Amino acid sequence: MKNPRVLVIEDEKSISNLIAMSLQKDGYIIDQVFDGNEAIHKIQSTHYDLLVLDWMLPQASGIEILSRVKNRKEEMGFGVLMVTAKVQNEDIVLGLESGADDYVTKPFELSVLKARAKAVLRRYAKKAEALPSKLSLNGLELDTDIHEVKCHGEKVELTVSEFKLLRAMLLNPGKVMTRKQLVPAVQGEGVVVVERSIDTHMVSLRKKLGNCADVIETVRGVGYRAQA
Repeated sequence: MKNPRVLVIEDEKSISNLIAMSLQKDGYIIDQVFDGNEAIHKIQSTHYDLLVLDWMLPQASGIEILSRVKNRKEEMGFGVLMVTAKVQNEDIVLGLESGADDYVTKPFELSVLKARAKAVLRRYAKKAEALPSKLSLNGLELDTDIHEVKCHGEKVELTVSEFKLLRAMLLNPGKVMTRKQLVPAVQGEGVVVVERSIDTHMVSLRKKLGNCADVIETVRGVGYRAQA
């Protein structure tokens, strides 16, 4: 994975800076936040490849953060390396069961932390490679590599958000997806999406899809489905 983007979530600035500088030397792009609420906002508005996450934070704990961003983690596929002073076995189990992919206890060796970070990133890089770049359903074709959509062979011009929304649905044909589940698929750096805006995106997407609009079905009171 080239130049992974990492969010370091740590309230002790000396530790945060140490981690950030060490990872930057290895080519990582680093953002830093120092409390839980700021972390949740950054995660919901920016795509990261990895979170380096402390447990004990002001505003919201690391466990609370994992709970709040669970859907986005599932949709966007980023890794979480928890780094904390909580060393009891039950703490480690709770962290992993809450969504952390690995766990490093304080005090730590930087070489160990970097090795664990690389291992988590490799795991997610393999998952990303496993996702198909070309998707098709009932005359609708989507190619992620060239960012192109066609309806019965005719090119369809979509915005980045509409493309992401359509891709999320085509990756899950026949599955009803709620607005809450679709928000993380559309959200990205500089793009803030709320559930009610999904409907607006859907109206525009269907209009542009023309003869392929029927591929997207509204499930009243629940969300949307790409009809298999």
